[in-house]
Amino acid sequence: MEKAFCCAPDFPVVQTNYGPVRGYRFREISSFKGIPYGRAVRFHAPQPPQPWAEPLDASSYGCVCPLLSIDKPSGELRVPHRYWVQDEDCLNLNIWTPACDAQKRPVMVWLHGGGFFAGSSIEQVAYEGGNMAREGDCVVVSLNHRLNILGYLDLSDFGEEYANSGNAGGDDIILALQWVRDNIAAFGGDPGCVTVFGQSGGGAKVTTLLQTPAADGLYHRAMIMSGVLEGLLNDSVGSGRDCVQALMQELGVQTAQQLETVPYHQLAQAYRNVSPALKAKGANVGQSPHPNRFYLGDPLHNGSGFRPETADVPVLIGTVYSEFYGFFDGLKGVGPEEAVGLSAAETLREQFRTAYPHRPEEDLLLADTSFRAPTIKYVRERAKAGGKVYSYLFDQDFPLMGKSTPWHCADIPFVFHNTELVPVCAFEGAKQLETEIFGAVMQFARTGAPGWAASTEDVEQTMLFGPQSRLVQNHDHALIEALAPFTDLRMKKATRAGGQIQH
Repeated sequence: MEKAFCCAPDFPVVQTNYGPVRGYRFREISSFKGIPYGRAVRFHAPQPPQPWAEPLDASSYGCVCPLLSIDKPSGELRVPHRYWVQDEDCLNLNIWTPACDAQKRPVMVWLHGGGFFAGSSIEQVAYEGGNMAREGDCVVVSLNHRLNILGYLDLSDFGEEYANSGNAGGDDIILALQWVRDNIAAFGGDPGCVTVFGQSGGGAKVTTLLQTPAADGLYHRAMIMSGVLEGLLNDSVGSGRDCVQALMQELGVQTAQQLETVPYHQLAQAYRNVSPALKAKGANVGQSPHPNRFYLGDPLHNGSGFRPETADVPVLIGTVYSEFYGFFDGLKGVGPEEAVGLSAAETLREQFRTAYPHRPEEDLLLADTSFRAPTIKYVRERAKAGGKVYSYLFDQDFPLMGKSTPWHCADIPFVFHNTELVPVCAFEGAKQLETEIFGAVMQFARTGAPGWAASTEDVEQTMLFGPQSRLVQNHDHALIEALAPFTDLRMKKATRAGGQIQH
């Protein structure tokens, strides 16, 4: 019988391209944490790690990318968090595997949320990969990479050496995927069956990889969870010159090269001082990917559309019923007449009854459009371009404060098979729903199809995951189109009671 826990000088030890790593084994899963896959050079492409000879202790998580501001814990019942040590030396990854053998299991590479400016590979409790590896017989990888101005500040006007500084965080992810390609077989994974998946900003990172030629061939399936959002996750278009020059003036330095050595806390403070005014003028302030010859830009906005080179990569994409509205109480008790006016209310009621006949009318104003509307467009346009796209919508309520419609991040514990780690997921039927969602994700990882029909240009085949999961066709398109013009108005009313959006 296998020991419940083991960490010995010679087990589990795996040889990587850069040196041996020693993890630990617990509950039939070998875990390796904080493995360096590269070295960060501020504003430059990442470099390979320095090789080592003795087994590296991979029993502790590595540092995460420094953030621009200190996180304030909030909403922990909805999204339990963990906070960790920050350092620019943050290019590390974590691995969970059933066995370091030659079985060639599917590989799941997780890209964390938080936009392109915050978050980490361990930020949410539900990011733990052990249960996914055990229940799915797969190898799970999560990684840290550069964020905010460290990962996405465009200095390309200041020399060819900074040509892709506006996508340094994306280059980190590509380097991590190259590390996976070259090393994951030693951890029991199949480098020819890699799924990149992520939620919120992590989902947006997946869409960015699809538009980045250097990432081609490093992954074979893509899962996007609440990752297509108008505004917040848009590309940083235009030159970053104004932002860089403002930073130089604020810090009293003369060259872009001098910015490379400014202590991070000073750089971050200077950025907080100068960026609001620049952002108000529409300047590129370096908080998201920068379209250029390396990254071809958001396919819904860049004019060139989806890259044909990725048409053979199947995509599983979905959203959550309430998304950001799920964090606020300001719409409770508000009728559609009060929120959108008499003329629109009755039409919305009829469309809502058609789209969600099982939901009470009080949920109408809580239906998300910020993610759902562009996701509908993403599905349609990718299918039109010849891609295989599978759609889902997380439609499960939770027993919080009586009843809460599902919020942004609510589907993560079900995807990772981690509902046991999130108290609010302890409701009747949760385990069955977890089995359904997890099963679909793992089937997609293995075969490229989750178990239902792909969408077409004209028909979105959407799996509604909820108390009675079912496949529907274009079920909410009319509702979303009619409700979308009231998105800003509804959010203002929703946030009047306070709350904080989680990532």
